[in-house]
Amino acid sequence: MDTLKGKHALVTGGGRGIGLACARALLLRGARVTLAGRDVAKLAEAQLALRPLGEVAVQGMDVADEASVELGFAAAAQRFGPVDILVNNAGQARPAPFLKTDTAHWQQMLAVNLSGVFHCCQAALPAMLESGWGRIVNVASTAGLTGYRYVSGYVAAKHGVIGLTRALALEVAAKGVTVNAVCPGYTETDIVRDAIANIVARTGRSEDQARAELAAGNPQKRLVQSEEVANAVAWLCLPDSSAMNGQAIAVAGGEVM
Repeated sequence: MDTLKGKHALVTGGGRGIGLACARALLLRGARVTLAGRDVAKLAEAQLALRPLGEVAVQGMDVADEASVELGFAAAAQRFGPVDILVNNAGQARPAPFLKTDTAHWQQMLAVNLSGVFHCCQAALPAMLESGWGRIVNVASTAGLTGYRYVSGYVAAKHGVIGLTRALALEVAAKGVTVNAVCPGYTETDIVRDAIANIVARTGRSEDQARAELAAGNPQKRLVQSEEVANAVAWLCLPDSSAMNGQAIAVAGGEVM
């Protein structure tokens, strides 16, 4: 499929999980892909695995650091041209009861999950507006659509991502750029594996019991797969999806409607 041939896609948190799956889906549709993130060694492993599918590069970047983002986007543009497609996937979740959520924890959740999206959108948008075409897809979470206990910082940040998505979508609606979000439920990723380990350590339940507890909120009684999220992301990036704008699409088996 060459529906995105000639387009340059940058995926943050592209070395594993949903980000890696998104990179693969975009390469399969003909895009050139830059994998961005802090763990350059992990990105290089992903690059090696993806290289048979098309042009893929690695860019070290800390989305919480504005200067790092600016330098990263400039370097990526030198390789593959301006970014046409931005997938804001980098994220971090740390559980804590609200009264044990200190200021440092709170600020870290906002810095990575919300400010990181802000920095990357600001870096990508000028070139998109200049060319008259662009796609921004923010990987939020069902935590951006509803509440969850013991992750107040993460939930607040993801709600912020949905608000930012809607506001920015309206600003660029008539300029050839779309801005959308996908909201996965519990997905087979490192974040969920960490959540399972935390449940096991806290409650003494087995890993299978902890996994079942997380899957119980999904009416399909299973965890979402990264490829399922990536397919939704890739669809929103297609030229034919130009009427999709300002949406927050839950990929969660019916957990949130």
